[in-house]
Amino acid sequence: MTTKQGKLHMIGNAHIDPVWLWQWQEGFHEVKASFRSALDRMKEYPEFTFVSSSAAFYEWVERSDPAMFEEIRQRVAEGRWQLAGGWWIQPDCNIPGGESFVRHALYAQRYFKEKFGITARVGYNVDSFGHHGMLPQILKKSGLDYYVFMRPSPQEKGLPSRLFWWESHDGSRVLTFRIMFEYCTWGKDLIQHIRRNANELKAPIDELMCFYGVGNHGGGPTIENIESIKRLNADETLPELIFSQPEAFFHEVETQHLPLPIVHDDLQHHASGCYAAHSGVKRWNRQAENMLIAAEKWSAIAALVTGQPYPAEFAQAWKNVLFNQFHDIMAGTSLESAYEDARNSYGEALTIAGRALNYAVQSLAWNIDIPYQEGARPITVFNPHGWQSSANVELEFGRMNPNDVLLDDEGKQIAFQTVQSEATSGGRHRLNFVAALPALGYRTYRLIPGESAVEFKPIEASDTVMENEHFRLEFDPATGCIRSLRDKRKGLEVFAGQAAKPVVLEDTSDTWGHNVFRWDREIGTFTPISIKRVEHGAVKSVIRVVSSYGASKLVQDFAMYRELDRIDVSVTVDWREQFKMLKLRFPANLHFMKATYEVPYGHIERFANGDEDPGQSWIDLSGSSRDTGDLYGFSLLNDCKYSFDVNIRDIGMTVLRSPVYAHHIPMQPQPDGHYSFIDQGIQHFKYTMLAHEGSWEYADTVHAALELNQPPVSLIGTFHQGKLPQSDSFVSVDQPNIVVSVVKKAEDNDDLIIRCYETAKIITRGTIRLPKWDRVIEASFNPCEIKTFRIPKDAAQPITETNLVEWTS
Repeated sequence: MTTKQGKLHMIGNAHIDPVWLWQWQEGFHEVKASFRSALDRMKEYPEFTFVSSSAAFYEWVERSDPAMFEEIRQRVAEGRWQLAGGWWIQPDCNIPGGESFVRHALYAQRYFKEKFGITARVGYNVDSFGHHGMLPQILKKSGLDYYVFMRPSPQEKGLPSRLFWWESHDGSRVLTFRIMFEYCTWGKDLIQHIRRNANELKAPIDELMCFYGVGNHGGGPTIENIESIKRLNADETLPELIFSQPEAFFHEVETQHLPLPIVHDDLQHHASGCYAAHSGVKRWNRQAENMLIAAEKWSAIAALVTGQPYPAEFAQAWKNVLFNQFHDIMAGTSLESAYEDARNSYGEALTIAGRALNYAVQSLAWNIDIPYQEGARPITVFNPHGWQSSANVELEFGRMNPNDVLLDDEGKQIAFQTVQSEATSGGRHRLNFVAALPALGYRTYRLIPGESAVEFKPIEASDTVMENEHFRLEFDPATGCIRSLRDKRKGLEVFAGQAAKPVVLEDTSDTWGHNVFRWDREIGTFTPISIKRVEHGAVKSVIRVVSSYGASKLVQDFAMYRELDRIDVSVTVDWREQFKMLKLRFPANLHFMKATYEVPYGHIERFANGDEDPGQSWIDLSGSSRDTGDLYGFSLLNDCKYSFDVNIRDIGMTVLRSPVYAHHIPMQPQPDGHYSFIDQGIQHFKYTMLAHEGSWEYADTVHAALELNQPPVSLIGTFHQGKLPQSDSFVSVDQPNIVVSVVKKAEDNDDLIIRCYETAKIITRGTIRLPKWDRVIEASFNPCEIKTFRIPKDAAQPITETNLVEWTS
């Protein structure tokens, strides 16, 4: 290597974890201290430049130190302080839902534009543990053409180059750089760090970035760091060292038109255990995301239909959710007290969403024309999805008579039953029925006294067997597991062995699961205490399996319906174990199969090799039945779990882990030490078993998972005159693989925003109808494409397609 060949762009930064081994109040102070230090270095060294991400940090400074904020504005205007990331925070990049990633950019990029007059161009998640494969599209459609990350490291994910084009299913690409070695430095002199980075310069790439500055707890570049760069730049054995910024680096390499490789994959596996650490924060996140999305839909509809004011608090609620998606919070890897803060913050978001949702649906319900009928009690059920839905509905109810009849809006008799109330008190009941709901709309039902004109025969059910027209489900009394799930129509077994099997695994790894890629050392299983039919009626039957392991208890309520071709399971876990993992296993009776995981706003096929992988609300195995050879599959849906493995044909859903809070190797807990362990005590969650013909793309997998996570809203009403009919639809789409995910008010005016995405990796042309707005959207979607439309309030103005930040250019 000749003298001064190549160039290292020296990137001064202060990686700040606002929460990790400290609470957010300490992180707040470190943001200000780090920013103050960077501003001081700029005064001392005119050539010094700095980069920092996370709009949340700038909002903290703006609100607490306006003078410092003005200094930052001046340095940004000079071009010496670069705004990176374009997101609210550096989140975990696997667990948040697709819409959360959109909101990170929506709120951050608009904030940067408002306060600094510019937006970020470089996506920046240097410490996030993995990165899902739909990010290139989300980044590109948020004005972020480039991406910087560090994890996974080369030993965790092999890549063809430090610099590459990263591509998602729709064809979107961002120029991406993997940081070499570290994003921060600890010593005063940078010679060792620079020599390591210089060794990575390999033709045809003769420029790379070298990140420096004290980080994690903030700090940033020191005087000694800057002086050492200036001194080392005179060393003829080193590349040229320039004070630079990521955007400048990307611009330079783009002009060289290098033959860079294309990576079409997600970027995993670092810290594989974090996707199952701390069930609580993951459940709060899923609930808050879905309630906010539902509340926005109904608030936008109510604003048009009834004039109900659209809430101004949604932005604050979303910012709470986005902050708690910071990678060390969302991953479950922070100290225990941080989760008290997270719980409270999610609680505020859920309260805002719940209040907005209630105002909206109550306003709509109050405007439904419901004539008086002696003894009748009206019920209105709201469907938040853009397709017709048959939904299981349960709601607490007051007085009921033995001969009551349930009718829909057309007077048709509907099967119902009562199930155990949440109240252990006289005069309270819980009503259960299946509602046939219009697309993103509602239907009104009436419970009236009278004699039933229709006999609804329950399914066959005993303590160990349930059977409807489609499936026969049988439990093994010796194990408490599913012995058989038989598809009667297709004449095949869904499972290849015992299913819904709770397996206890050894897990002595740290909170992250560092350097562990699979958990497969089984050390025990739960044994049954009781198997009993606990509900039986015209709608469904429920078998409850209670089992135990050591001091821990597991309760699974399996519900089979007369009308629905799925099995819903409500789970209660009382966990008292330490250094152990709990999985539920489902061996599918398939061969020639593919394993598909939902990822944010998309999906990915992965190796079925037993590795622990992140996923979202569904995972599917589709292939050929080993009994008949027919195309068949099994989808496992959930309402708050994110960690799975597939070992050939055996799906494992990780229920929980129980490491020590914030334990990081190489530190080892002492045998006689006193520690606080994660996920101790009671937790609740739900999952659904959805066996299906054909592959998941043509089954009901995506819709069923969304229905599980955004269930219908039910209201007990009264009689009143109104302008609305007893059943109505506000938004619908004509293609099953196009999902309307968002209906909301625009950020900058009273226009309407509609967001849709394609789910099956199929080029599709779809029509979205909005009858109350008298509007129709016709659009073509590339595979897995996300599209955003602005519907002007002025009906004379045309509908336009925008980016994810709601800008047209």
